[in-house]
Amino acid sequence: MAQAAISNGEGLLDMDSSNAAHGGGWIFWSKTVVAPVAALSVVALEHAHLIDAEGVALVSIAAVLLFASVFAAVHHAETVALKVGEPMGSILLALAVTAIETSLIVAAMAGSASGDNALARDTVFSALSIVLNGVVGLCVLVGAARYREQGFRVHGTVSALSVLATLAIVTLILPNFTVSRLGPQYSPTQLAFVGVLSLVLYGVFVFVQSIRHRDYFLADSGDGGEAAHAPPSAGVTAFSGLMLLLSLAGVVLLAETLSPSLEHAIRAAGLPVSFLGVVIATLVLLPESAAAIAAARADKLQISLNLALGSAIASIGLTIPAVGAVSLYYGKELTLGLDAEGITLLMLTLFVSTLTLATGRATILQGAVHLVLFGVFLLFSAVP
Repeated sequence: MAQAAISNGEGLLDMDSSNAAHGGGWIFWSKTVVAPVAALSVVALEHAHLIDAEGVALVSIAAVLLFASVFAAVHHAETVALKVGEPMGSILLALAVTAIETSLIVAAMAGSASGDNALARDTVFSALSIVLNGVVGLCVLVGAARYREQGFRVHGTVSALSVLATLAIVTLILPNFTVSRLGPQYSPTQLAFVGVLSLVLYGVFVFVQSIRHRDYFLADSGDGGEAAHAPPSAGVTAFSGLMLLLSLAGVVLLAETLSPSLEHAIRAAGLPVSFLGVVIATLVLLPESAAAIAAARADKLQISLNLALGSAIASIGLTIPAVGAVSLYYGKELTLGLDAEGITLLMLTLFVSTLTLATGRATILQGAVHLVLFGVFLLFSAVP
């Protein structure tokens, strides 16, 4: 994981450490503990109608606390991950951010009287594009710029990409070509079946990554980064686990509070409604993106790829079944199939990712190619 982020707060997490009394300790404490608690307090005051939910001051404060809570979540997830080890640490962080993503989509669907039936598709597709092009591209570029060339384990990355490609095509492309429903939608039977299969495939992937072929996803032992940091104590791990839950809750609830203002801002900017999916995906991927980039800077590209591919797989394998279950429960249509533009970008992304991840080595060129694709995605998301 991002060892720098862990080491910055490692001593301060120990309640017996005297460093917490210094200025640096207060900065760390405010970022990782005070921010999530303040976020939940603001949400409680807003729900009690003691403060104006659409006031400029509240929106500004909520936005700051939202981002602070996101980075508090990544710190606490990293601390727990250091205790459980890799690749379980990457799986833990993927599950954490996917919980945020699913909660935001489900909340929007449940609270909407008409639309938002394509929000899950827009968010998942955005997450795939951000991860495979933006995060992977930036990690490769940052790592190659610093170390000229970085290596990773082909068996693990190719296995993860095969799972990701299967889930992406089955959930985002195949609905366009079924005949049970007119339009890019699955019938209830098809949606339930695809949801179950997605969960099963994700479960098999986690089993392979964490147990059966764990060595495929481990960074080279010669890196020495893991040995430089002793695992935190059981008490510190339990504290970080609790704060991780509080941080995630703060992110979800604050995002719901900011949702009306966000939608208004998107319309005022002349952006399409589907751009909300890009915003949600960007928000929920901030923790993993920060950890992945930090790992690449520490010459641990394998961990960066574990985080990136793991989050993309979880985004489909967990989000689609959950959202599908909610849509079936509420009797709402769920649009999953991409348009021709989205299909083209997705297939090009998977093709380029295959070429990049099948080599076992990464240079600045691969990073530049992925970032160009990311720029194309942002352009057509804002200007379809």
